[in-house]
Amino acid sequence: MSAIAEVAETLTRLRSEVAQLHAHLPAYGLVVWTAGNVSARVPGHELIVIKPSGVAYDELTPANMVVCDLDGRVVDGEHAPSSDTEAQAYVYREMPHVGGVVHTHSPYAVAWAARGESIPCVTTMCADEFGGPIPVGPFAIIGDDSIGRGIVETLRDSRSPAVLMQNHGVFTIGPTAKAAVKAAVMCEDVARTVHLARQLGEPIPIEQTYIDRLFDRYQNVYGQR
Repeated sequence: MSAIAEVAETLTRLRSEVAQLHAHLPAYGLVVWTAGNVSARVPGHELIVIKPSGVAYDELTPANMVVCDLDGRVVDGEHAPSSDTEAQAYVYREMPHVGGVVHTHSPYAVAWAARGESIPCVTTMCADEFGGPIPVGPFAIIGDDSIGRGIVETLRDSRSPAVLMQNHGVFTIGPTAKAAVKAAVMCEDVARTVHLARQLGEPIPIEQTYIDRLFDRYQNVYGQR
């Protein structure tokens, strides 16, 4: 029995979930045209589900999501996968705890990336979600695993689920694809807020002790458990 046949039910669910999650990217103003993507790991298998390359968001369906292995090779699907597939496959190979990866070109966050500047932790929301500054990763060329290497290099020892890849855009990770989408939404909100604060003057840093407390509360206490 093929790997695809063995996980057919799981793939049906993930294809639907990933297709639906893409709707959040244009809804929150994180992408334009066909840019950006969401992917998800297939639990227990060396496979991912990812957006097809160059397909409009209003044309995305569960059926046109692409299944690839962790080397970025297509194993099921009729479309070419996202140009970020090799990069994201590298992230999944190197970070086993990651269950979802999202890429956006959200304007405020990209403005910080274009400056090669991390976003300082000057709001409680940033402390809650990112546990400190949102870091900047190195410039890397699109189309192979270079971006993935930069993501892993930057986030491996960071609490942040988001990285601003220099001159490019945002990549976020999470235990699920939904969590990675949430991080992308919050990254843009933090980027916008801190940009606006800088127009008024120098933002006030939050002490590390408070950042740690806020992060622990939000990650371990906040919400329904």
